Amino acid sequence: MKPADLSKNCAGPLAEQLLTVAPMRIEVEKGPETERVELLNQKSKVMNQPCPGSKGLKILLLTNHFKVSVAAKIPDFYHYNVSILHDNGKLVGSSNLRRKVIAQAHQTYKSELAEKSFAYDGFKNLYTVGCLPRNNLDFVVVLNAISLKRVSGGANLSGKESPCENDQKRHRLMSSAKTFKIQMSFVATISTQQITNTTSEQGPEKHEGLKVLDTILRQHAAKQEYLVLRQSYFSNDSKNFMDLGGGVFGCRGFSSRFQDLQGGLFLNFDVTTTTIVQPGPVINFLISHQNVSDPFKVDWLQAKRTLKNLRIKVAHNNREWRITGLSEKSCKQEKFWCKLDGGSNQVALLQQKEMTVYDYFTKVLGISLTYSADLPCIDAGKPCRPTYFPVELCSLVSLQHYKKALTNHQRRMRVSKSSIQPEELYLVLTNELRHCNYNADPLLLSCGLSISNSYTQVEGRVLSAPRLKVANNEDLIPRNASWSFKDKKLVEPKRVQCWAVVNFSSQHYTRNFCQELAKLGAKIGVTLDPPVCVFEENPQYRKKPPHVRVEKMCEQISSKVRNNPLYFVLCFLSEKRQSPLYGYWKWKSLAEVGVPNQCLANDRVDESYLLHVLLKINAKLGGFNTRLASEMTRTIPWVSKIPTMILGMEVMPCVDGQSELPPIAAVVGSRQWPSISCYRASIHTQTRNDQMMDSLFRQVSQQEDKGMIRELLMDFYASSGQKKPAQIIIFRNGLSTTQFNHLLNNEMDQIFKACKLLDETWCPKFTLIISERSHHTKFIKASPVDNVPPGTVVDKKICHAKCNNFFLCPHIAKKGTARPTHYHVLLDEIGFSSDEIQELIHCLSYVYQKSTTAISEVAPIRYARLAAAQMLELFKSDKTRKMYPGYGIPSPSELPKLHKDVRSSMFFC
Repeated sequence: MKPADLSKNCAGPLAEQLLTVAPMRIEVEKGPETERVELLNQKSKVMNQPCPGSKGLKILLLTNHFKVSVAAKIPDFYHYNVSILHDNGKLVGSSNLRRKVIAQAHQTYKSELAEKSFAYDGFKNLYTVGCLPRNNLDFVVVLNAISLKRVSGGANLSGKESPCENDQKRHRLMSSAKTFKIQMSFVATISTQQITNTTSEQGPEKHEGLKVLDTILRQHAAKQEYLVLRQSYFSNDSKNFMDLGGGVFGCRGFSSRFQDLQGGLFLNFDVTTTTIVQPGPVINFLISHQNVSDPFKVDWLQAKRTLKNLRIKVAHNNREWRITGLSEKSCKQEKFWCKLDGGSNQVALLQQKEMTVYDYFTKVLGISLTYSADLPCIDAGKPCRPTYFPVELCSLVSLQHYKKALTNHQRRMRVSKSSIQPEELYLVLTNELRHCNYNADPLLLSCGLSISNSYTQVEGRVLSAPRLKVANNEDLIPRNASWSFKDKKLVEPKRVQCWAVVNFSSQHYTRNFCQELAKLGAKIGVTLDPPVCVFEENPQYRKKPPHVRVEKMCEQISSKVRNNPLYFVLCFLSEKRQSPLYGYWKWKSLAEVGVPNQCLANDRVDESYLLHVLLKINAKLGGFNTRLASEMTRTIPWVSKIPTMILGMEVMPCVDGQSELPPIAAVVGSRQWPSISCYRASIHTQTRNDQMMDSLFRQVSQQEDKGMIRELLMDFYASSGQKKPAQIIIFRNGLSTTQFNHLLNNEMDQIFKACKLLDETWCPKFTLIISERSHHTKFIKASPVDNVPPGTVVDKKICHAKCNNFFLCPHIAKKGTARPTHYHVLLDEIGFSSDEIQELIHCLSYVYQKSTTAISEVAPIRYARLAAAQMLELFKSDKTRKMYPGYGIPSPSELPKLHKDVRSSMFFC
């Protein structure tokens, strides 16, 4: 059978039923390959939800899902397409203005609209409960211009009119109005019977019904003038703000969404956090954002890019404007023509006088300016008609979403300050739900919905932690999902020999650090020979470009160890991921030289940090810190007896504003079967800017494939005693439920093709599992209110209906409320039971070699993310590619090939 035939049979219709069917458990009898394909093609035979698991101690939990009662019969929803135009025929661009126009239309044409209430999403979709009188409606709406336009109060440089006419202009605007045209056309009827019927399949109609209900929630928040981001809203209350540094604030808000689950219809209500621009004086924001001490040290070229499109309020007239740029000259140098008084139009030119913006505000308006004279002005006008304000009169409006990437420090601050303990979460959500008073919303009332104010009780189970093995086959029993190496040694330690220390920082004392590292290494079984040499950076190069500093250091190293190659390098940097040296150093060591290395940003000598460093070094050199007892005794169901490969897949976009850099796709695959603790990474750039992988299979000739999957399959075969995997378990991260269809149709198709190109007769079984962390489901113990114990699994009541999925929280929350990982089993040809798949995923949370605790997700997913992040750091250093073409960095669409000596290592640890 051809590869295309297999992919055709294994993708299309199955994906179309992705949330309406349980994962397919296919018992394959021995026989020709065609029989197996026929079984795969029986996708119309829907299997029921597998029975919930039974292993573990039962525990009563509360979850932030609130039961929704639905009336026996409610009228259908009617969907209308809405276009809102200016009187000149152009579409209205602002969602806030569109909402105002729709609200005014509802008020003005109440009787013509049969007094129906609207659910409007701020864009093109409008929903009503029951139909409107006609399928096509046109309205003319008039809004008072004072609510639409910003009254001029700045220095206008067009020469046509002057801010001296403020009072007259204000009166003209108040007496004028602006006209809008609304065109509404009927799209479809959305049946509500799918919502009220809890046993119905979750098809398109049910999805559309939930979409209408979520639109009602967003509109409810928009009416309160909250910042609305998808299904989350944020109020302008300083109590919810948290300073993250750099002119960025965190803002606590709430997420609300209706969900159709096994137990019926629920409202998922949770605390969430977004980032906003620091409100208040513009100059304070710039000082904080650029980390300078006073206004005269601000980089105004950078400030121009930062401030563009932000909204400000000016102090002298309390009006809002949107920043379009900055003046080219300072406030006391920028001039415009000003009318001295309100003379008639015939003699207006004779009454104009050229004056500076500074003089206008200080002498004409009588405003005292302290520091603006020598600074640029804020421009809030149009390119052909600028309107300037002194910077000290401008304040940034609150609740402006900050969309740029956060620094490492800001991310740490956000996590630290936004964490919320279970007891506080319980009270905050209860109080906010009462404050929202959704049950009084007219639209929800007309839908016949009533939302409970009580948390939903669910039954969970606590799985036992897996036993670990350390040196001498000794058992290590985790407690609270963590363990210690006190009086114990690593299960497979590596000797660190022929290694060197590189120091790019004058602040680090490397000798003392290395001595303490060797002492602790001896206790846990890692032998560190004395370093061959310690290379200190020549001070004369410290102000050179990063690539020059790295090249000079490599020249220094090669001159001393020419005849004795290094097997490991410990590198000290002033800071790690924020250091411009990091990417270049990794590039040189991993791609060109092929030496495993560990970068450090500090020289702390406390035992916990030293242990963390040693665990990473041992893993990079091919050792194992711990292993599962069931892994070593080969007792993992399905996995230990049959050659099984485990894949972890992740796509990481570039999130720091470097739009020219493509996303990085990473896949890690297990090796050395029956081990499930050792992985190799394959990394590639994406040709398109989305989360779907397109480089799993890249056929360049009839027999040649340069995709990521082939590389990992070949490595598995070579490292597992010439055995091909008969089973492949795939963990995919970073996808929403709307993308499951594409995953089954496209990515699985590529994997099938990669397998078939290697061997036409080879048909491994697949199990496909989606790992989801970006959700808002939380669990807390019912009595007393506290975090759930590690190992808690929930697979009843609040899981998606008609789909094999469950929540698992294998870790213990160090701070705040634990967030479980949501796993969706989309395809199961291997035939795992619920208990078996949950136990396997639980065990895979304990094989993360960098840690002495269980992690919140399976290790292959975390490794894929680390590999992608490390390669992205190399890519970020390519910003100097054009400045220094001789450095040999590839084009933006290419990644470096790792050196053969590190290619199969866990360099990403």
